[in-house]
Amino acid sequence: MGNSRGDAAPLLLFVTTLAPSAADPAATNPSDPRSRADRAFFGHPAGLGWLAFCELWERFSYYGMQALLVIYLSNYLFLPEHIGQVAGIDALRAVIEGVTGPRSTQQLASVVFGLYAGLVYLTPIFGGLVADRWLGRTRTIVIGATLMALGHFLMAFEASFLLALACLLLGVGCFKGNIAAQVGSLYAPGDRRRASAFQIFMLAVQVAVILAPLVCGTLGEKVAWHWGFGAAGVGMVIGLFVYLAGRRWLPPEDLKGDKQVVTATAPRTPMASAEKARLVLLVAMIPVLMLSIVGNQQYNNAFPLWSQAHMDLLLFGWQIPVTWLQAVDAIISTATMVLSIAFWRWWATHRTEPDELVKMALGSLLAAGGPALIAVAAMLIEGTGEKVSLVWTLGYTFVNDLGFANILPVGLALYSRTAPRRFEGLMIGVYYLHLFFGNTFVGWLAGLLEVMPGRDFWALHAALVASAGVLLLALRFFFGKLLLPEEDAAASKA
Repeated sequence: MGNSRGDAAPLLLFVTTLAPSAADPAATNPSDPRSRADRAFFGHPAGLGWLAFCELWERFSYYGMQALLVIYLSNYLFLPEHIGQVAGIDALRAVIEGVTGPRSTQQLASVVFGLYAGLVYLTPIFGGLVADRWLGRTRTIVIGATLMALGHFLMAFEASFLLALACLLLGVGCFKGNIAAQVGSLYAPGDRRRASAFQIFMLAVQVAVILAPLVCGTLGEKVAWHWGFGAAGVGMVIGLFVYLAGRRWLPPEDLKGDKQVVTATAPRTPMASAEKARLVLLVAMIPVLMLSIVGNQQYNNAFPLWSQAHMDLLLFGWQIPVTWLQAVDAIISTATMVLSIAFWRWWATHRTEPDELVKMALGSLLAAGGPALIAVAAMLIEGTGEKVSLVWTLGYTFVNDLGFANILPVGLALYSRTAPRRFEGLMIGVYYLHLFFGNTFVGWLAGLLEVMPGRDFWALHAALVASAGVLLLALRFFFGKLLLPEEDAAASKA
């Protein structure tokens, strides 16, 4: 979940690249920015190191703020004595309650958190278009980082809360998809270092996900809310300076965007019918992917609120900040990701490795066990009237993360592999739409926490995630050949 909420945030472990092409000039030309002769950073181009370090600080700022947000809203800002200080909140509340009906403090906090967490994955589509059509990736990323830093610092003022969220959303939109695309642009199409490059890039995210709740969460909960948000802003400023310092090691841009100079003049060919069919299928899969994440994304929304009320967080007489649960999750998700890598590598040496859709289906069925365990914990609470141990959090995170290691990163690999190259940045943004819809849906679901027994609340999430696994298996059965790698598709026709 630490890497899995966002991006992952997540490790891109299963990227399938095209076979090397003898005609690829970047493979043999040392002066090309994508030359395989550049191995300055652990066998990878030097630019990867700068991008990974920049992403570490950007994700530190993002997850530091996110770790505090729903607790800050529920425990402080949206309380009756404080909510009136937020500029524009009456208009926003009227819009929300016009759709959902009256919302309590906790329900309003969960809806706002869900909207924010969802819109974070909608704005990259527009950020990709801005970079592709007008500004180029470098300028768009710099603008995004600046907006995010401004947003974090505006969180220090209660009146500017909604303005701060707007700056953060626009900033992430400009930053998120474009920096991931720049990682890919460091490599020629046939360079098989691309898969491990995304592993390194997303491992930097893992470091940030572990540190952010410990630093920002502790400052926010134990010192003052604004100290935690301020620490997130400092992290974003560091990330911006890192990016600017490393720009010389990234591929050059032409005036039309981040197209490689060596290919900028290549003629465009119309999409084949198979490409169009794949695009339609990839878009149609978004609702299914939305269902696959609800148990995972609820960890940031309803789970901290549920844990405050029902989990024993005392350790040697000291109350553990609830934000620390996210750091625990990040550590476990790193371990389960390594286990997943090791398992599939072992499997590939003994049997045929399944394709992405099968992995995602199996991951969904396994991840459903996470909220199912909390449903069992809720049953125990109903029976005994006592709080449950932190062990249940460990069970939730381990089972969910082991399954989720085969959902979000594998889906990102699938969309990256099957999208036409001219639309790769846009299709990554389209892929993130399931996180937009999913987090918005999760925000509404979290409101049920006040009106449903805990057992039923978490069992509902388990059922939704499991249903996604079944639907992914059905998609694999009916449309799997359409998404096969080119070499496998050719073999199936032979």
